[in-house]
Amino acid sequence: MSGLISEVNRMHAHVCQALADPKRILILYALHERPRNVTELTELYDFTQPTVSRHLRFLRERDLVLAERSGNTITYSLADSRVIDALDIMRSVMADILTRNAELVEHLDD
Repeated sequence: MSGLISEVNRMHAHVCQALADPKRILILYALHERPRNVTELTELYDFTQPTVSRHLRFLRERDLVLAERSGNTITYSLADSRVIDALDIMRSVMADILTRNAELVEHLDD
């Protein structure tokens, strides 16, 4: 059991914290579409450059994105597309929860 606890703690510290911010999730989805640089991400979501850079650094430190320099431009890409699969599953779970809650409210109104 202590091995599971240790693994869960590492997963939380390494991955879950990276996914705890909606802006980082949006950045991951954008990078899933195609590699992008900071300017492209700032224009896509109307975030400031320092905000995008800070979030990309956080994602890089957790090995979720890769950075490739070409001259003055750094292009970012997903390190592993399975993170999008995980995000999609979480979105599906949330949609099901919202549906169940809406059905509960409908029954209360009856």
